[in-house]
Amino acid sequence: MELVAQKLKLSPGMRVLDIGCGWGSLSKYLAEKYKVSVVGITISVEGAKTSQERCAGLPVDIRLMDYRDLTGKFDRIVSVAMFEHVGEPNYRSFFEVAHKCLEKGGILLLHTIGVNHKDIPLVEPWFATYIIHNMSFPYYKSILSSIEDLFIIEDWHNFGNDYSRTFMAWYENFVNNWPSLKYKGERFFRIWKYFFLTSAGAFRSRRYQLWQIVLSKDGLKGGYQAHR
Repeated sequence: MELVAQKLKLSPGMRVLDIGCGWGSLSKYLAEKYKVSVVGITISVEGAKTSQERCAGLPVDIRLMDYRDLTGKFDRIVSVAMFEHVGEPNYRSFFEVAHKCLEKGGILLLHTIGVNHKDIPLVEPWFATYIIHNMSFPYYKSILSSIEDLFIIEDWHNFGNDYSRTFMAWYENFVNNWPSLKYKGERFFRIWKYFFLTSAGAFRSRRYQLWQIVLSKDGLKGGYQAHR
């Protein structure tokens, strides 16, 4: 979350939009540490409820809504791990909404898994069946064509290899805590073991990528210095 915050180059009082705010952790972090106001949107009823509870007392407005219904202007827009669920036919609409809502001189940060090679399936059938439904990894050219005439690329950070280590850490935590989860059964264990290990392998072999893409409307005055 700190890497995202640094790349957004926040200042107190800024208005931030969090598209696909999940369980509210990022919205809470940005509001608490950087003294910004945040609007977080989600289509998950449980996600909205948890986010509202987590962000209580902070200048965070959690809304149960579709991104296509967004209005208003924001100094910064961030979307973490939501774009994989947008679907290629909707990419242009997503960026048009972001463009409409982003103030001049603002920054849009998109965090997403992605694919660089044509031979890699954008939808992994096993994952879609057993783990995460309605997920399609974006092909990099599809992002480029969808932002044409809308945004300038300020930075494109690929740290997919690091994500393999994240998956291995999740796997180790899963195995270490399995005694308290045994009631879920052996099938549950095998499914999640397969998911963690194949995902780690996919990122380590660089078949899948993890991107943070920083965009601006017209190019930031003085340029953009990317945090790493």
